[in-house]
Amino acid sequence: MSSTPTGDARTRAVIYCRISQDRTGAGLGIDRQREDCEKLAERHGWHVVETYVDNDVSAYSGKKRPGYEKMLADLDQGTATIVVAWHTDRLHRSPTELEKYIDLSERRGVSTHTVQAGELDLSTPTGRMTARILGAVARQESEHKGERVARARRQKALAGDWMGGIRPFGWGLPTGETRTKVDRKTGEETEEPVLDMLKAVPEEAEALRFWTDEILSGGTIRGLVKWCADKGITTTRGNPVTHTDMRDMLLRPRNAGIAVYRGEEVGRGKWEPIVDEAKYRAVVAILKDPARTTTPGAQPKWLGSLLFRCGRGECPHTVYVTQSGGRRYPSYRCQTGHGGGRRAEIVDQYVEDVIVERLSRPDAADLLLPGPDDVDVAALQAESEQIRRRMTDLAGLFGAGQIDMVQFTQGTDTARAQLEGVTQQLARAATRDPLVDLVGAPDVRKAWKALALERKRNVLRSLVEVTLKTPRPGRMPDGGYFDYDAVVFAWRRGQRLTVQR
Repeated sequence: MSSTPTGDARTRAVIYCRISQDRTGAGLGIDRQREDCEKLAERHGWHVVETYVDNDVSAYSGKKRPGYEKMLADLDQGTATIVVAWHTDRLHRSPTELEKYIDLSERRGVSTHTVQAGELDLSTPTGRMTARILGAVARQESEHKGERVARARRQKALAGDWMGGIRPFGWGLPTGETRTKVDRKTGEETEEPVLDMLKAVPEEAEALRFWTDEILSGGTIRGLVKWCADKGITTTRGNPVTHTDMRDMLLRPRNAGIAVYRGEEVGRGKWEPIVDEAKYRAVVAILKDPARTTTPGAQPKWLGSLLFRCGRGECPHTVYVTQSGGRRYPSYRCQTGHGGGRRAEIVDQYVEDVIVERLSRPDAADLLLPGPDDVDVAALQAESEQIRRRMTDLAGLFGAGQIDMVQFTQGTDTARAQLEGVTQQLARAATRDPLVDLVGAPDVRKAWKALALERKRNVLRSLVEVTLKTPRPGRMPDGGYFDYDAVVFAWRRGQRLTVQR
């Protein structure tokens, strides 16, 4: 509210109202302060020329208060000589701000009156001392309140209570109850369901477990995003799942029953996890590996693109797919561009047939990598928690002044290095062999066809190296023109195998 200054300067007053937190946005606390301040001004016969308001702004946080700053600027211009507030703590909770206000009051002859604490005579040493004492008390109350709020929020984090915001994918079954939600801008009230954040949403939980296993089997974020698009799975806001969404959902500690406060793990939560912690730690290690390629370029469309090797002489390069035969069909060609092409669909089908045949044999189980029987996952998890507690203790000691910055930094760096080593061991223990879904399957060919292309390429990388030699010219003994003998397999697991068509 603004008006032109009128009347005797000694009776012109301004009102300042502030509330730290207005959850509804209705401004009711501000209205009550303004009403009480106007009554005080009326009793003294002061003419209110301006009312300044800072709604939902803390004086303790240090954030800029537009209303307060405007009031100081106007007072410095002689708008008024009286400030009316509901209480001194509405004006200041910072000693720095208070000193600035005292200086202005002395220079411009401004007096301060409050509804609850009476008059502050800042022109006398006693009045300034009183203001400083009240300011110190207000600051102490803010600090204690901050500590109480921090403890309460940490306790809520450990209990699994949701701190607000968008519902995380996988969590929050409706309880059947509703609550009133008030729009902070419009004041409009709507009813929203109350969610039980300790309960997992079955369909979403199943998706999280599937995504985790896919990453551990060599799958990619990009492949999972495509899977979500094909299945019609969206975020909890109904939007298509993006690369960033997928990564964030996989890296969420809540999935593994881990409580987080202010971005740091604070212990085990009081809810049942969706994903096994060892698998979660492994996914984190994989996705946060600095050597991981996060922008691999165009997604391969062929099984052997940049995986099959060129067999012409001593060429060290791999092959890629381009158009041959007057752009009639795609063919594998060396990256150097020399030599003729090999029909991509025939090569891929042949390689797939050979892999399926090998994995269908009775001794296919011998190809599986040894399991992590020698890794004590429970002990690694316990060690991980101990390291995190040490890091928390170091922060507490530093905050209490019992250790200096050098000691804190050295201790934290050591703990982080230890934690990284434990995490890598957990990752190795939880990573799945790409062959595990194929070996022993009732129908290996059916299981192979069910795999996404990236999963097939991971099997290829792990199982065999394929080299495309220079084919023989002319008709082959089988009557065709494709030289299958020029496709050479070097098995990475088991004995070298000569494949007959």
